[in-house]
Amino acid sequence: MYKNGLSYTIITLLSLLTHISMLTIVFIKGQYDSIMSPIILSAIILGSDILYFFILKFLKQNTYTFDILLITVLNMSVIFQSCFGKVGFAVKHFIFSVLALVFCQIGFKLAQNYKFIEKYKYIFYGIIGALVISILLFTGSRGMWIDLGFITIQPSEFIKPFFALVFATSLAAQQNKKKILGIRIVYDNWILLGITALIVLLQWWCRDLGSLPTFAAVAACGFIMRICYPKAKLSKKLLIGIGAAGLVVVIIALKFAPSYVQDRLHVDIWSDPTGNGWQQCQALIAIAEGGWFGKGPGYGVLYKVPAADTDIVFSSISEEWGLLTALLAVFMILLIIVSALINTPRSYFHTTLSVGVAAVFIAQMSLNIFGSCNIIPFTGVTIPFISQGGSSMLSCGLMAGFLKAGQAMVYPVPQKPQMQSSGRRTTV
Repeated sequence: MYKNGLSYTIITLLSLLTHISMLTIVFIKGQYDSIMSPIILSAIILGSDILYFFILKFLKQNTYTFDILLITVLNMSVIFQSCFGKVGFAVKHFIFSVLALVFCQIGFKLAQNYKFIEKYKYIFYGIIGALVISILLFTGSRGMWIDLGFITIQPSEFIKPFFALVFATSLAAQQNKKKILGIRIVYDNWILLGITALIVLLQWWCRDLGSLPTFAAVAACGFIMRICYPKAKLSKKLLIGIGAAGLVVVIIALKFAPSYVQDRLHVDIWSDPTGNGWQQCQALIAIAEGGWFGKGPGYGVLYKVPAADTDIVFSSISEEWGLLTALLAVFMILLIIVSALINTPRSYFHTTLSVGVAAVFIAQMSLNIFGSCNIIPFTGVTIPFISQGGSSMLSCGLMAGFLKAGQAMVYPVPQKPQMQSSGRRTTV
């Protein structure tokens, strides 16, 4: 393991202490009909903690800090989701939290070997294409959800990790440009531009414009990383052309946005608190009533508002647990991102992939929090690992594995060669 000044035992104890503190608040300040409700919640949270940490010891890797941070955040989210309205146990959210850890390991194994990704990169292009086709064929009239009866799936959530992944591929191709009409281009860059345009059109067609900033952030970071690739200078004409095209697209999008989008952009929520501004007014009121320390787990009323556990979950946490706890949850997610980015990257591929994943997480958190605080209109975007939603949890788990794979390997320090005398010469 990396020498970070903390032993594995101390780190796990800090994680346990975080959950024990939250569960103590549930016992003292929570609203529940029977003492068995917080007891069951505590037993499952602490029991799963111990089980996770036991299993983690058998995973052969160089550092466990990332995994422990992720486990801490996931069980924090289970506690949050179990208390909205009344203390209970969010079974579904807990199951998807466990699956998110499994998907993290899958993403870790997948992204470890960048040569494999490079060799089969067109498979990942195909996966994005298949997800797009599934949305068009199986989600119904311009929708984003596939309803299987017992569960609903949002394929667009799974586009995000593979979108970040393909931007990290074919980086070496930046040095092999082809000249067409006086402009030096890289074929892979144009393929990625086409994929980006396809996703933008898909989101527009399905009326899910709230996710566009997330995809735009990934694309922007991906192209910047490709431009910064050693000896991969792009043509100034091409850069100016891309910038101008992007500006035109933004202007057209704002001009011809659907009526419901225009309403959200221009509505004064306090002048229409029972209409278009109702949801956002309730979110702001919940944050104000929660104050710094909250009403207490289970004492909130925002859970009655649609999307209280997804799109405005920041407000729900602020109401019951207080703004300090809500900000702490956000800080913990940022800590997961930072813990992966501050380590020396294994390769430029992993650096680009990590930056793309960080763009997804930061964009989604910003959209959710700023929407809850009425800084921007509601976008319908979740906070990674905190909001309810199986597709989002699995997708974020996969991307967490990508972040984990980006951390550098630890190699043994080479032994100092011994000097041996051979006549007049000294050999090493």
